[in-house]
Amino acid sequence: MKDLRIVFMGTPDFAVATLKTLVEHNYNIVGVITAPDKPAGRGRKLNESAVKQYAKSQDLTILQPTNLKNEAFLAELKALNANLQIVVAFRMLPKQVWQMPEYGTFNLHASLLPNYRGAAPINWAIINGETKTGVSTFFIDEKIDTGDMILQEEVEITPNENAGVLHDKLMALGSQLVLKTVDAIKNDTVTTIKQQETKEIKTAYKLNKDNCKIDWTNSIDNIYNHIRGLSPYPAAWCTLINNEDTLDVKLYKVEKEVLEHDLEIGTILSTKKELKVAVTNGYIIIKEIKLPGKRTMEIKSLLNGYTFHENAKML
Repeated sequence: MKDLRIVFMGTPDFAVATLKTLVEHNYNIVGVITAPDKPAGRGRKLNESAVKQYAKSQDLTILQPTNLKNEAFLAELKALNANLQIVVAFRMLPKQVWQMPEYGTFNLHASLLPNYRGAAPINWAIINGETKTGVSTFFIDEKIDTGDMILQEEVEITPNENAGVLHDKLMALGSQLVLKTVDAIKNDTVTTIKQQETKEIKTAYKLNKDNCKIDWTNSIDNIYNHIRGLSPYPAAWCTLINNEDTLDVKLYKVEKEVLEHDLEIGTILSTKKELKVAVTNGYIIIKEIKLPGKRTMEIKSLLNGYTFHENAKML
C-alpha cells in the first residue's frame, strides 16, 4: 500500500467537491494549486477561487502561480514532495509539472472520453442532443485530454435538464470517481487503457459569442438543445427586432411545441401570458429571458411591462 502525498490542482466549484471528498477520506493533501485572485465587481475587489476558499477553511498549503513554468513556483512545488497530482478543472500543465510526481498526474474530465475533449464538455453533450455522458479519469500526457484512461462512469442526460443541472450531477459523480482512482493508485491496482482515436470523436469546443448564438433556421430539437445546453451559463443569445428596438437578448428556459404553421422563421407571437418564436415545424416557447441591462425574468413578468409589436421577430 502506497503512502500518498497529494497535490490538488483546481479552481471552480466543480473542483471543490473532489477536494472536499479527498479531505473527508483523510487523504494527505500537501498542497493546493489554484488560479490567482481576480478583481471582480464595481469595486474591483479581489475574488478568491472557490478552491482557494475551501483550502483556506481546511488550513491547506496554497500556491497561486501566474506562470506554471516559473522557476520559483517549480521549486515550491517540488518542495511539497508530492508523489501524486490530481487535476480537476484547472489549466493545461507544462511537462515539467505533470511529470514531477512518482505516481503521475491524473485529471478528471466531465465526459466519456475520447468524446468531448476540450473546454466545455458538459455544454456540448446537451447541445448535441446526447442522452448519456459521464466522467473519466486519465493520466495526463502532452496533448489535451488524450492520456491513458483509468476509470469511467456513465450517467443519463434527461430530455429537459440544462447544463447547470448536469454540471451538479457530474460534479458529485466525478468526486466519487476520483476517490476510486486514488484508492486504486494507493492499493497498486490501477489498470489503464489507451483512448481509441476515430474520425467520429466529438469535440467540446471553447464557447464563444458565435457558437452561443441561436440559429432560428435550425431544427426545433437543435434549437431547444442549444438553449438548454448553454443555460444558465454562458447563455444562448439572439437579436430581437421590435419596432425601433434592436436588442441582443439571452434565453435561459424554453419549451418546444411541434405544430405545422406557415409563418416566417423568427416571427414572434405574444399574448399577455405567452411568448413564442416560429421555427421549422413548430414554436419555441420562451419561459425565461434577459434583456440588456435587466435581470433575468420569467416571461409573464416581462409581458406585464414590455410590448411586442406585430412585426417583432428574432434573428
